[in-house]
Amino acid sequence: MKLNGCTALVTGGTAGIGRELARQLVERGARVVITGRDRARLDEMSAWHDSIIPCQVDLAVTTEVDRFVREMARDYPDLSLVINNAGVQQEMELVHGLDMMPVIRKEMAVNLDAVMAVTIGLIPGIAGQGGGMIVNISSGLGVHPKAASPAYCAAKAALRSFTRSMRYQCEDARNRVKMVDAIMTLVDTGMTAGRGTGKISPAQAAAEVIDGITANHNEIWVGKTRLLRRLNRLSPWLAARIMR
Repeated sequence: MKLNGCTALVTGGTAGIGRELARQLVERGARVVITGRDRARLDEMSAWHDSIIPCQVDLAVTTEVDRFVREMARDYPDLSLVINNAGVQQEMELVHGLDMMPVIRKEMAVNLDAVMAVTIGLIPGIAGQGGGMIVNISSGLGVHPKAASPAYCAAKAALRSFTRSMRYQCEDARNRVKMVDAIMTLVDTGMTAGRGTGKISPAQAAAEVIDGITANHNEIWVGKTRLLRRLNRLSPWLAARIMR
């Protein structure tokens, strides 16, 4: 994947890992469309560099996602790289009833439904202009879950499965669209504030993802997830216990 001169999309591009992904892609010569809900943050990013193109969209709202996908397919026929990065996570206890269902539905909408819609909606255009890459940011919690975030873990596990299935379909169709699963470790962002230790920086996480993109990997294991991958091969039971 050559980044210089390409047009890329990064969802959730105004903060955390997404912000760093957008910055580093621009530094490598890409033009980057970013999404976010906060207009002030979008304007801040676009003011930083004229290769940043802001797009305000709430990925938890189906109608907004559908509109956004249509506009992307229409306005950016040269799009060759998509990074589905946006995500939300909330810790929750679910054993006492259904009062968390609105929160769960929002998490599933952002973490899974929107990713599927963006992926499926943009594949034809990417294939039509000669191919490219779609990178879905999953998580080590999609390999083995933790107790505190069942909705997030479920969405990331489903996303890993979806990405692999779509990789098979793209390979069978020979459409030159590469489907990539980036398995994220614990990163020091607003979403993880007050949770866990040993976090890596958003800049490091973004750099490892971009290195995996340029190396043309099917899977990009970020940070400590490389250790999780090896441990899971040796002892799935132990890996699950540690992640729990």
